[in-house]
Amino acid sequence: MTLKIDIDEGAGDAPYEQVRAQIAGQARSGALPVGYKLPTVRGLAQSLGLAANTVAKAYRALESDGVIETRGRNGTFVAAAGDAAAKEASSAAQSYAERARRLGLSEEDALAAVRDALRAAYGTSG
Repeated sequence: MTLKIDIDEGAGDAPYEQVRAQIAGQARSGALPVGYKLPTVRGLAQSLGLAANTVAKAYRALESDGVIETRGRNGTFVAAAGDAAAKEASSAAQSYAERARRLGLSEEDALAAVRDALRAAYGTSG
């Protein structure tokens, strides 16, 4: 198994977001197993023809999301992405639900706001 990333210059997403999304997707699907050692920032940047800062930004976002972990000089590895992502989403949903209730939104209105946000984020019409 190897990391496969394709950068689409014509895509609406910035290159760092494409790197982040593809690594996250491969980690969630199991194509990159927990413990898989990722290339160095410089190494991946060079192979993709990107600036090192672009890949570093993607790695920082992935680490913040719990998808990867850096172990100092030992390198960067895929973490338990599925579990971390599910926990993060659950925590965010709980926070949102509490905030919506404090704002006095009905459950229906709170759900409608979530649906609108998901459509905007995922680019779907329903």
